[in-house]
Amino acid sequence: MSKPYPVYIEKPNAIEEIFGRRKAVIGVIHAMPLPGSSRYDGGPIDVIYDHAVAEARRYRENGVDGLIVENHGDIPFAKPDEIGHETAAVMAVMTERVRAAVGGPVGINVLANAPITALACAKAANADFIRVNQWANAYVANEGFMEGRAGAATRFRSWIGAQHVRVFADVHVKHGAHAIVADRSLSEMARDAEFFDADALIVTGQRTGDSADPAELQHFAENSALPLLVGSGISRDNIGAIFQYADAAIIASSLKRNGKWWHEVDPERVKDFMSVVERIRG
Repeated sequence: MSKPYPVYIEKPNAIEEIFGRRKAVIGVIHAMPLPGSSRYDGGPIDVIYDHAVAEARRYRENGVDGLIVENHGDIPFAKPDEIGHETAAVMAVMTERVRAAVGGPVGINVLANAPITALACAKAANADFIRVNQWANAYVANEGFMEGRAGAATRFRSWIGAQHVRVFADVHVKHGAHAIVADRSLSEMARDAEFFDADALIVTGQRTGDSADPAELQHFAENSALPLLVGSGISRDNIGAIFQYADAAIIASSLKRNGKWWHEVDPERVKDFMSVVERIRG
C-alpha cells in the first residue's frame, strides 16, 4: 500500500531554491498601463513590452539577482474577478519577453490580489514565483473587501501543472486595514499563511515606498519557518538592518530616478545599492 501524504511537508528554502543564495535582491518592473485599464492610452503594445525589457536590463546589468513584473500602471486596481483576459495575456507575454531578454529568476504580481491570474501568466511565461498580497484571511483594501484565495489558487496551480511556481505571500500587507483580523496576532497570521502552503512571507510598510517596521520584521522572522522578504521601503541606508532577518528584498522606489516609483530605473542608483549589498554579503 502506498504511503499516505503527510499533513505537513517540509519545504526547501524558496529563496535559495530560486536565486541560489540568501540575501537576494529582486527589482520590481512597474509596467505601463495595460490594455483594459483606465490609464491605457490605446498606443502600440510593443511600447509596453519594450519599456519592461528596458527596465529589466537596467536592473540586471547592474547586479540585481531577479525581477518581478507588476501591473502597477493599472491604477485604480480591479478586484480579482474584474480583471480581464487582456491583462493576463499582456502580462504573460511581457514577462516572457523580460525573461528571454535578461535571464535570471522572474516573478509576477497581478494587482489586485489575483493569484489565479498570476499563476496562469507564470505558467505561460515560465516564471518562477508569484507575489500575492492577501493569501490567507481577509482585509479591507483600497479596492474594498479582499479575501485570501489560497484554496482556489493552489488547486488551480495543481490543475495546470505549475507546482514549481512558488508563492510569496504578504502578511499584514500595505494599502489596507486589518480590523477584520485585529484579534489575531502577527505570529498567528504568519502561521496562517504558512499553514495555507505559502512558500515565503513578505513584510511591508503602510504604503509603496514606506519602510517595514523593524520590530515587525523581527517578529515574523522569529515566528515562522518560511523564508522572509521585505517588500517596500528598502534603501542603501536600511538594507543592512533588513538583511539581519530577511532572506530577500523586493525593491523599486529607491532605485528609480529621484526615488519615485513612477519614474524609470536609474542604473547609477542600482549600481550604488548593489555595491552596498555586496559588502553586506561579503
